[in-house]
Amino acid sequence: MKMFCYQCQETAGGKGCTLQGVCGKKPETSARMDQLLYIVRGIAIVNRFLREKGSGDKAASHFVIDSLFTTITNANFDNPMLDGFIKKGLQLKNELIGTVKKRGMEPPFMPEVSYHISEEDYGRLEVVESGGELDEEIFSVLHDKNPDIRGLKQLAMYGCKGMAAYARHALNLGFEDEDIYVVIENALAEISRPDISADELLSLVLAVGDGGVKAMALLDKANTSSYGNPEITKVNIGVRKRPGILISGHDLKDLEELFVQSEGKGVDIYTHSEMLPAQSYPFFKKFEHFAGNYGNAWWKQIDEFETFNGMFLFTSNCIVPPRPKTTYTDRVYTTGVVGMPDTHHIPEGPDGKKDFSEIIARAQTCEPPTEIEHGEIVAGFAHNQVLALAPKVIELIKAGKIRKFVVMAGCDGRFPSRKYYTDFAERLPKDCVILTAGCAKYRYNKLPLGDIDGVPRVLDAGQCNDSYSLVVIALALRDAFGLKSVNDLPIVYNIAWYEQKAVIVLLALLSLGVKNIHTGPTLPAFFTPDILGVLKDKFGIGTISTVDEDLANLIG
Repeated sequence: MKMFCYQCQETAGGKGCTLQGVCGKKPETSARMDQLLYIVRGIAIVNRFLREKGSGDKAASHFVIDSLFTTITNANFDNPMLDGFIKKGLQLKNELIGTVKKRGMEPPFMPEVSYHISEEDYGRLEVVESGGELDEEIFSVLHDKNPDIRGLKQLAMYGCKGMAAYARHALNLGFEDEDIYVVIENALAEISRPDISADELLSLVLAVGDGGVKAMALLDKANTSSYGNPEITKVNIGVRKRPGILISGHDLKDLEELFVQSEGKGVDIYTHSEMLPAQSYPFFKKFEHFAGNYGNAWWKQIDEFETFNGMFLFTSNCIVPPRPKTTYTDRVYTTGVVGMPDTHHIPEGPDGKKDFSEIIARAQTCEPPTEIEHGEIVAGFAHNQVLALAPKVIELIKAGKIRKFVVMAGCDGRFPSRKYYTDFAERLPKDCVILTAGCAKYRYNKLPLGDIDGVPRVLDAGQCNDSYSLVVIALALRDAFGLKSVNDLPIVYNIAWYEQKAVIVLLALLSLGVKNIHTGPTLPAFFTPDILGVLKDKFGIGTISTVDEDLANLIG
């Protein structure tokens, strides 16, 4: 069985993975994800129809966002878990069709709506490379014969995946917005149309970006309402002398439940990768067993987990298949939409809560972490904190002490080309300040870049979804200086992308009218020359070049 996937930056040769994903995803896993997404498109088509005729099914909307989330890069590698999604999706789609008929109507006639497979056919698909002949209708979106249509459909789909992840994190904290479900389900229904034009798809992509803004704003409200506004925080990157649990991913609700259940148990909690920003929320600071941050970006876990010695909890898409014969696989626990073979999964209970007692008990028997670095890093520069510093920042801009802000948000990855971002940060003129969010920060957040009259030259807003904070900051500065557009501010954008959450961040910025964004280290494989041409003409989208050239072009 062959596969075809080009949803992340690290696809083989930038053209797509056809034998096994660089991420470790196998063909039979990829096939299950394709089947699930096809089923989800059918659910979205029917639920949109029901919503137009009166009211949609909220359980269906929740299933849609969970299915999109579980197919995101580095989230789920577990075939039985994906089989469960497929089975539930088929059942839910049939129930929605039944609801339509009970209301005296017929469901929309589309292949995605009528599609059905039996359990023995889960994952049994032969996938051809892009542009080849199609044997299965399920791949009509992946392999549309027109590469521009195909690329724009994928752009919309990947944006919806990132948006869905943010919507799920907000929902876990009791916050949701029906408008976000409408955007996602409409996009999934529209990309299923065989007659949709490139112009319609471009408008759809921007609508997805607008939905991304809403999703990030909702999650910001959910996080800050639940845990307070992030504040400037010095984060310890060394270790303590007690056993530990290392929690990775983005879900703050899981972190809260873990803290409460582990309190007084003689176990310390460390953050990893995208969970680092949790260190800056006032709510979490009250826990004495919050030890600090261990390690760096997600892709270094296969080395760093060997020295941590404790237990590991993955709450979202940051997991990497362990090496063969690794020492830590049996100590890995997943939860939510995350799955990995040979690890342990913690489900949500009937009361909506999760039982972390097993991972806590096992952590108590572990050795303390081995220190791999020491010292502190500074975090907590989300919009509320930066706006509190606004008068000083504005004064420094007017005095010429801050020449430009450089937004270097997004994702990190394992390819050597990522060193570009470290070199760029190191060589950035000392009167420039970096605004960052997402795990891209690990390329430069430990560099001795100093400050400008007390304002650190790296302002870390938090997770990838906290790119919303960077937008709020830009809009506030625009208003403070009486400018018409954020594009008139001394702000430039040099964003790193890896997977679908960075895609929705990019689309969100475009929907807000932000122009002249540089992105890299390579362009998405689904950006055809024509698509890139349109993005360049309409939005000034550019690609990274050499550090010297980009410093000259972006900073001057």
